[in-house]
Amino acid sequence: MGKALGGSKPWFIEGGEQIIEVIIFILGLLLGIALAFIYLRGQLAIRFERWKSEFEERIRQEVLERSRAVLKGKIAEQLAPLLPMFKYEPADARFLGSPVDYVVFEGYKEGEPKGVVFVDIKTGKSADLTPLQRKLKQVIEQGRVHWETIHLGGLESE
Repeated sequence: MGKALGGSKPWFIEGGEQIIEVIIFILGLLLGIALAFIYLRGQLAIRFERWKSEFEERIRQEVLERSRAVLKGKIAEQLAPLLPMFKYEPADARFLGSPVDYVVFEGYKEGEPKGVVFVDIKTGKSADLTPLQRKLKQVIEQGRVHWETIHLGGLESE
C-alpha cells in the first residue's frame, strides 16, 4: 500500500501540485484583498476627514451668518424708533422685545394719550408673525384688552 506500482507517486501526493497551486492562488487572492482593503480604508479615511472638515467649515459659516442676521435684527429692533419708517413718536415707544417689540402709547409725550399700539419690527426676507404673535394680534384686534392696577401696599407692614 505504500507505493503504487510502476514508479508512480503515492496516492496522497497525486494531484498534490494542483492542490498547492489552488492554495497559492487562494492565498494570493486573500493577500490581494487584504492589501486592497488596507489601501481603500486609508483612502476612505482621507476622503472622510476632508469631507468632515469641509462640512464643519460650512456649518461654521452658516452659524456665523445666522448669528449676524439675528444680531442685525436685534439692533434694528432697538433703533427702529429712530428710523423714518417708524411712524410714531420715539418718546412714546417702550421696548419689550418679546412677544412684541414695542408698545407705543400715542400722545404720551404730550401728556394726552390717544391710543395704545403694539408694534413688532421685522427684518430680513420674511415678515411673518410667529404663531403666538398671530394669536396675540387676534386677541388685541378683538378688543380683549383691559387695565388692571395691582396694589402692593400691604407688603410694607410685613
